[in-house]
Amino acid sequence: MLPRSLLILGAAAAASTANAAYTLVDNYDRSNFFDSFTFFTDKDPTNGFVQYTTPQVANNRGLAGYAGNQIYLGVDHTTQNPASGRASVRVTSKKAYTRGLFVADITHMPEGCGVWPAFWTFGPNWPSSGEIDIIEGVNSQATNSLTLHTGPGCSVTNTGSLGSTKFVAGGSTDCGHAGGFSGCSQATADSRTYGAGFNAAGGAVVAMEWTAEAIQMWQFSRGSPQASQALSPNPVPSSWGPPLARFAGCDFDAHFRDHQVVFNTDLCGDWAGQVWGQDATCGKLAPTCQQYVANNPGAFADAYWMINAVKVFQSS
Repeated sequence: MLPRSLLILGAAAAASTANAAYTLVDNYDRSNFFDSFTFFTDKDPTNGFVQYTTPQVANNRGLAGYAGNQIYLGVDHTTQNPASGRASVRVTSKKAYTRGLFVADITHMPEGCGVWPAFWTFGPNWPSSGEIDIIEGVNSQATNSLTLHTGPGCSVTNTGSLGSTKFVAGGSTDCGHAGGFSGCSQATADSRTYGAGFNAAGGAVVAMEWTAEAIQMWQFSRGSPQASQALSPNPVPSSWGPPLARFAGCDFDAHFRDHQVVFNTDLCGDWAGQVWGQDATCGKLAPTCQQYVANNPGAFADAYWMINAVKVFQSS
């Protein structure tokens, strides 16, 4: 039986994947994070009620910086009725990667109604070079959604995923579905993988392995043996147990390349805003997502990322 400290509880065995010897190539932490990531300041491409800030504005307004040894990325939670959208932060790694093992030690993620947080990677000419959503959700969602987006021709199975993780009901196993916008998404069942439940558990160590054969993700409770192993200089994914989600069956080398790492906190927009009225918790708070976000600044005090480190390993 797996220890209770392991987030991915279950007995399903992951499909065999060739062991890879991983070498640390980049470690983003307090010493270099803001030198290694750029601030996205354009209009939100997903139509959110958000204004992405420059690094200078983010620093001056306390929306980005260091808190002790951790990286803080937050949302304005004091301005009443901002005309152009609530100020927030979206950062993108300067370096791009093809394949590899990405391990993030995250102690807090944004939560709450109107919020659309995501930790993800993506390549150029979206969606032709792919997108991998490692943590993502909206509003009062209780569990994590793990999604791939591609151009046409990438259909997947979830063989090897944890037994409780399923493809989203009514979704597609074609990651290029609807021009890549819908993607192929697996829904988890453990509330510790997202939002308020994630934060109540003290966050997690989150890992994504991308090889030619599969893309798979794990989440481990802080202090567990698996978390320590994942953060070690020599991580061995085959020793971690079944992944929270596994995508297989696609020609990944044809659809995924040159990915940058992104942390983003969007507000409303094409997902959180569109499903606002369907959310039993959030929909009763205001007629629209935008009205709620504009008129309730204090609700976004917990809409922040707190990150110890992001480590990128590649196969020797």
